Amino acid sequence: MQKEKILIEEFLDKELPQENLKPEVLHKAMRYAVLGGGKKLRSLLAVSACKAVGGIVDNVLQAGCAVELIHSYSLIHDDLPCMDDDDLRRGKPTCHKKFGETIALLAGDALLTLAFEWASKAKTSNPNRNSEITLELAKFAGHCGMVGGQVVDIEVTGAIPSAGNLRFIHQHKTADLITAAVVIGGIAGNASEKQIEFLRTFGINLGLAFQYIDDILDCTESSEMIGKTAGKDVAAGKTTAVSVFGIEGAKEIAEKHKTMAINTLIDAGWENSNLSEISEFVIGRSF
Repeated sequence: MQKEKILIEEFLDKELPQENLKPEVLHKAMRYAVLGGGKKLRSLLAVSACKAVGGIVDNVLQAGCAVELIHSYSLIHDDLPCMDDDDLRRGKPTCHKKFGETIALLAGDALLTLAFEWASKAKTSNPNRNSEITLELAKFAGHCGMVGGQVVDIEVTGAIPSAGNLRFIHQHKTADLITAAVVIGGIAGNASEKQIEFLRTFGINLGLAFQYIDDILDCTESSEMIGKTAGKDVAAGKTTAVSVFGIEGAKEIAEKHKTMAINTLIDAGWENSNLSEISEFVIGRSF
């Protein structure tokens, strides 16, 4: 998948506004947030899902990168002092530390808006389905999706951790956008309704496994390894997989969700696809 990651990064570099375009500071901040490292996992998932249903990379690149813009905007806002107040992201100063809070806030707004521009005009296997891509992105990124998960994450900070709140936060703050990525990839490849069902089930389980591992890494790895401030969730009194289930319990549940994701791929006939490889990476990663 390294070749596809390079294609994604090249597309983002080319299509994002250039730094010399006025207002320069805004475009510098946008590019800093999107291009400065990261796994590009959501774009890779969109590409892999498109290929799994018989599509080609060229027909999913813009739609998949639209998801990456949503993810990058969410990280900018998540790091702001009024939210998680973090100084480190992807091993370098967060956007507001580099450009100031006002420009960081507006850079996030601009990326969110640009994501829907890209989604609405994305090249796909079936152009008649572009509205489905835009709807999927809006639904899973919005008040009942990622943003809703962020709100509950903030609301229950400092409260007694509960499994119910944990599930809501993990599903909506993280798993929803990962699910959107694979479903959008499927739509871009003109997937059938049955294939979309498989992708939804896979995406939810992969997203939950991803966030369980993220919570574990926050407690077990250094800031240098994970590229953000380690131990910050525990110090802030966040509801995490570790605070609810402990490290070993969280590992068991992450493995369970990975197994469910892999079983879905087997049922769909995609066990040898890149989606399977990504699932193994999610559980085994150290960053």
